[in-house]
Amino acid sequence: MFVLLAILPMGIGSILYGQEKVNGPSKFSAGVMAGYNRGYGMRADLTLQNTANELPFELRFGLGYTILNPGNAADARRIFINNATNGEPEKKGRSIDYRLDFLFSKSIFGLPHSYIILGPRGSAFKGNFKYIGGNEDFDVTSHQWGVGGGIESHFKMKENLNLVIALGLDFYLPSTLHGHDTSYSPDNDNVNSRNDNENNDVPFTYKDADKAIYQPRFMPFAMIGLTFGL
Repeated sequence: MFVLLAILPMGIGSILYGQEKVNGPSKFSAGVMAGYNRGYGMRADLTLQNTANELPFELRFGLGYTILNPGNAADARRIFINNATNGEPEKKGRSIDYRLDFLFSKSIFGLPHSYIILGPRGSAFKGNFKYIGGNEDFDVTSHQWGVGGGIESHFKMKENLNLVIALGLDFYLPSTLHGHDTSYSPDNDNVNSRNDNENNDVPFTYKDADKAIYQPRFMPFAMIGLTFGL
């Protein structure tokens, strides 16, 4: 998926920008960002600039961490554990994302140092559900692939230091949800699925699990941070 998605922006960039990239040596910059990402998110990245004279983009590798709502605690228990209702529910969730960005230089809203961003994404999601007094504590996990895009602008503060503002949206494909000794897959090849006691004990499906667990799907972001020339 990474290879296929890498080919697309290369082709688009060649059409849009041709061979107009300014000659110059390759150099690196590192960045950190924080803000909204369907929850509180943080990112760290490394950018390779002027990778080759004929390429119309810069290449960036990033790693992010987001704290988010993992889902409906009552439904998660019914779908992955049992139909018990005792205990006070507590929940927490996080997503670790890894990304490859192609940054195409483009003036946006009249701002000269701006970029259009496209690239593949990966995510490792974990939601924890605990029921105080109910003797239940379990995780639901998934691993997903996706794509993302956005815009960002860089504002020079001093030599080798820029303020960065980024807006965009990442999209992740549905993936198997694992919890306790149960899993639900998009093709409904499920393992040890539970029965819905509120619906004539019909087995739960992936649609039910995906509705109860808020694994990454659409992940809008608005972040601000700094980049440092290396």
